[in-house]
Amino acid sequence: MVPSVTAGGVAERESLVHAASLEKLRESGRLVTAVAGHTVALFLDGDDVRAVDNRCPHMGFPLHRGTCGDGILTCHWHHARFDLETGGTFDPWADDLRTFPVEVADGEIFIDPRPRHDVEAHQRRRLRDGLERDLPLVLAKGVLVVDTREALRIGIEFGTTFRRDGWGRGLTILACMANLLPMLEAEDVPRATYHALAAVAEESAAEPARFALRPLPESQAPAETLARWFRRFVEVRDADGAERCIVSAVRASASKEELARMLFAAATDHRYLEGGHVLDFTNKALEALDAAGWDLAETALGSLARGLSEAERMEESNAWRHPVDLIEILEGAFAELSAALAGPRQPWDGRSRLVDLVLGDDPAAIASALVEALRNGASEVDVASAVTLAAALRIARFPTSNEFGDWDTALHTFTFANAVEQGLRRAPSPELVRGVFDAAMSVYLDRFLNVPATRLPAGEAGAVLDDFAPLLDRQQQVDEAGALVASYVRDGGHYAPLQATLAHLLLREDRNFHTIQSIEAAFRQVERLGDGDDATLMLIAAARYLAAHAPTARAENQTFEIARRLHRGERIYEE
Repeated sequence: MVPSVTAGGVAERESLVHAASLEKLRESGRLVTAVAGHTVALFLDGDDVRAVDNRCPHMGFPLHRGTCGDGILTCHWHHARFDLETGGTFDPWADDLRTFPVEVADGEIFIDPRPRHDVEAHQRRRLRDGLERDLPLVLAKGVLVVDTREALRIGIEFGTTFRRDGWGRGLTILACMANLLPMLEAEDVPRATYHALAAVAEESAAEPARFALRPLPESQAPAETLARWFRRFVEVRDADGAERCIVSAVRASASKEELARMLFAAATDHRYLEGGHVLDFTNKALEALDAAGWDLAETALGSLARGLSEAERMEESNAWRHPVDLIEILEGAFAELSAALAGPRQPWDGRSRLVDLVLGDDPAAIASALVEALRNGASEVDVASAVTLAAALRIARFPTSNEFGDWDTALHTFTFANAVEQGLRRAPSPELVRGVFDAAMSVYLDRFLNVPATRLPAGEAGAVLDDFAPLLDRQQQVDEAGALVASYVRDGGHYAPLQATLAHLLLREDRNFHTIQSIEAAFRQVERLGDGDDATLMLIAAARYLAAHAPTARAENQTFEIARRLHRGERIYEE
């Protein structure tokens, strides 16, 4: 007999399904039964019957093997604890346990197997839990359910709120992953999103919150005035004043281009701030808004103020002052910029020659060549692209005889040059052109990292994409990885599947900030360059950098794979 249920009861008559007899449950105290496709564990809790999903929400261990006492169910695998009545967990890393409404009638147990909550809404909440408590497995489970763009938005909102220092490496990794998404195979999209959010959580863990400043009250100041004030405050290292100008400009509906110019001008008022990171972070904040939505601009861009204001300025660095005073050379070049940019932009064929000069050992000649290229009609992007190529060549020709840490030195120059170029494509300005000169001077300073320079690979016939994974299972296959790229392209291989393969191999490794930057910057360059030798060189550089930093322990990929298998309903505990 199916029981009747009074109005407001936990179940409805037509939804109840028979689960077991009460007598059988009393004999053992617990039972496992299959109901409407669910494996359900029944427990006798005093005089009450409880029904729960038999899979522990943490990692799927069968809960009927656990311990039940005083209304608490404990899983024996990782000791997650649950309120048996509601399913609520006492351990946030485990998630709440699904429970089923129960009715007992005539000695028979009936349960209601219908879903009781919105799964995606629940996982959105769990993403926030994972960010707050730095719980990678919780994040991995969430990104398999939550819309990718929504997950990125949650990451940006969290990272710009709960890290006092504002925009940093974690959010920059998020922006890199957002840029990589269109180039990935479908199965790697949630993997990249997981890395994005886990990076934000890791960097924000145990950090004090950032209390954002409000815009100026009812300010009527135009964007150009706010930009001027902003640069003044950054100049004197006043992060609060700078932040208030940014958020006021956003609230006053300054255009995306006006906001970008405002930020980039301050980022290039001094030389190569914080080893290039400040301008790169600024560019990545703008790109993250492109991906996730500009309604987040006030918080995201405001989070850049502290980094801009407190950064080390290379005028203060010995390497930029001695034995050659690069600052003096740059100031002389900047004095000529206005005149060089005054004429019309026109077709320019000096790219190869300029790249060779930038790779040379005469900084004054490099600065003069950049000014001359602009004077001859080269566009700001033309000149920036040539410098980016020179920076990529430093990595493509980086000999493994160097100290391992020198990879990062070359990488900083490349990602900075790429950021300057992307910024000029977004919002060109004479102020940002100064960043091209900074990048060129950094390429000059890196010249000894190519002594001796590794020969660029010519490539041999027979390379296939399947060769990459086993190659990167071995340490320091740097030259071999570059040669494999060259061989694949020489045999007519297309860039898109090559990029998807390199990205997949990146995502299987534990996160390395600079390796992620190298792949993302190279892919952005290929997107702009199209087919050709320059694009191939970018991928050679990226593959070499990845190979230098692989294999890792791949612990983070293991976490993601556990989440994916649980999502599919696989039984991990049986292995």
